[in-house]
Amino acid sequence: MQAEIISIGDEILIGMTVDSNAAWMGTELTKLGIEVYQMTSISDKKEHILKVIDDAISRSELVLVTGGLGPTSDDITKKTLSEYFNTRLVQDDGVLTNIEGLMKKRGLDMNENNIKQAEVPEGCKILTNALGTAPGMWFEKNGRVLVSMPGVPYEMKYIMTNHVIPGIKEHFKRAHIKYRLVMTFGTFEARLAEILEDFEKQMPGYVSLAYLPTSGIIKLRLTGRGEDETEIDRVLTGQIDKLYNIIPEYIYGLDGMSLEEATGNLLKNNSITLSIAESCTGGNISRMITSVPGSSDYFTGSVIAYNNRIKTDELGVNTGDLEKHGAVSEEIALQMARGIREKYKTDYAISATGIAGPGGGTEEKPVGTVWIAVSSKHGSYAEKHNFAFTRSNNIRRASLAAMNLLRKTVIEEIKEG
Repeated sequence: MQAEIISIGDEILIGMTVDSNAAWMGTELTKLGIEVYQMTSISDKKEHILKVIDDAISRSELVLVTGGLGPTSDDITKKTLSEYFNTRLVQDDGVLTNIEGLMKKRGLDMNENNIKQAEVPEGCKILTNALGTAPGMWFEKNGRVLVSMPGVPYEMKYIMTNHVIPGIKEHFKRAHIKYRLVMTFGTFEARLAEILEDFEKQMPGYVSLAYLPTSGIIKLRLTGRGEDETEIDRVLTGQIDKLYNIIPEYIYGLDGMSLEEATGNLLKNNSITLSIAESCTGGNISRMITSVPGSSDYFTGSVIAYNNRIKTDELGVNTGDLEKHGAVSEEIALQMARGIREKYKTDYAISATGIAGPGGGTEEKPVGTVWIAVSSKHGSYAEKHNFAFTRSNNIRRASLAAMNLLRKTVIEEIKEG
């Protein structure tokens, strides 16, 4: 079974509003085992709406529409749907009562525009909106279903959760589609695809693999399709086990887990404390670490040593080494990591020093050059990266690389005892 999502509103097309509704609905439909064939954003024009809806219904069993249900003159979705389904607008007493209750609760008076919102296409199924004045509407035509919902995200989510999803489960017979995500970091997409070439060839025909890269992290999405949900789950789990055997050095978690979550869990479960010294990342590593609930169990604190004086005064970096090697060097990264670990008396420390850009690069050390280091009682280790992206992307990738170096080092040293 396949579905389409249509978002109506000029504000989406001109970039004033980001269409988060379509992404959320796509996720929910996927959970139901429904394939989303297309997402379309269109203008508030009757002819455009009629054409796009007709095309969608000709292709897909389910069409979800958001937007254009407000009380103002530019909200034409109800009138257009009434025309499409060859019916007329009639006042619905239940919708009117709901609107009156909401207006009274908000301390507002009813006006003609509010009353007109109680008009709905005759013959559609009303989906009560407890959070707003515009109801959802369920239409059926030639075995196809179209659902119209308000564009306000929390109202749409309420109607989807309480009416549309239960209605879909009752109305449609669906094959099962299951997704699993294997989270990887530490290599590039082309290399990963090369390593997994034989793995892909040996997958069952009803399982597929997709590569979803973003800022250095590559999500491997495994998709299984079939009638037996339990069997699909079993097969996908088996494929994940195979991936762990093939690329264990790159996998850090499953199903959307962030690298900071995976690193935090590792530290927390092993009662390991952490401190951080940052230069080019400007506190971003610390921000990511502390974004994880419970990070106070393992994260002690950090120093943002952006200026060389802070590197020497707060972290004990040697002035002579700064002059000889420069701030962006293996020697300084190692001294920063050792200095913060000793200062805060933690089990592990990580550091990052580099050139985020867009200026400051040289032929020897171009923009995107970053040294990261990790230090523990077992020793200290540094590695060099050349990212060469935009400033924000260089900072993001350096932060992820530092966390991943920490994660791998901790795992290796735990194994070694």
